Amino acid sequence: MPNAEMRSSAPLATTRRPPSFWHWCLVIGNSCLLVLAAGSITSCAPSKSYYLLTPEGPAPSGGGRGIGVGPVAVAAYIDRPNLVFQESGNRLAVAESHRWAGDLEDNVASVLAANLGRRLGTGNVRTYPWSDDGDLTRQISIDIRQMHGTADGDAFLEAAWRVYSLPDRRMTASRSWSGTEPLETDGYDALAAAHSRLLARLAHEIGGSL
Repeated sequence: MPNAEMRSSAPLATTRRPPSFWHWCLVIGNSCLLVLAAGSITSCAPSKSYYLLTPEGPAPSGGGRGIGVGPVAVAAYIDRPNLVFQESGNRLAVAESHRWAGDLEDNVASVLAANLGRRLGTGNVRTYPWSDDGDLTRQISIDIRQMHGTADGDAFLEAAWRVYSLPDRRMTASRSWSGTEPLETDGYDALAAAHSRLLARLAHEIGGSL
C-alpha cells in the first residue's frame, strides 16, 4: 500500500503490495510534490478531495423514544482533517490531499444518531450539545479509539460507549466493539464508505445495549 502522504493522485488499493512499488512519490506535510523532468524541477499542488461519512438512510421523522448521542471523542491520531492509513503495525500515514469535509466528531455523531434512530424506530434523537435533557431518556457517549484504513484493504474501527439514564444520569451500560470492513473498490471514496458501514454496525451494537 502507498504512503498516504504520497498518494495524493494514487488510488487506495484493496490488496497488499510491496512498499517499494511506491518509492517514486513523496509528499511531506503541506509541501509541494517535486517532479524531476527534462532536467528541471517543477512544483505541483495536487487538488484536495473531501469526504463525508453517511448513514444507512434518513432517521424516522416525528417523535418517539428520546435518545441523546454524544459527546463523541476521537483518538488524537485521527483528530485531524486528513484520512489516516496504517501502513504497518506501528507506522501510520496521513493523506494530505484527502480530507474529511468538516469536523470528524460532528460527522460521526450525526451518522450514529441517524442510524440509531433507524435501529430504534424513533425520530427523537439529538446530537450533543443540546440545550436541555427535555424528554430524553438515554444519553450515549462514544469514544472512537481507532479509525483508519489498513494495508490489507480494509477499514478498521474500534469504539467504546457508555449509556446513561436520564434525568438521573446513572450509567447503565459500558461496552466496547471493534470491526473491519473490506473496501469494495480502490480509492478513498471506498474507504469513507467502508467507515460508514462500520458506523452502521456500531449503531446496531449500541442499540442492543439500550
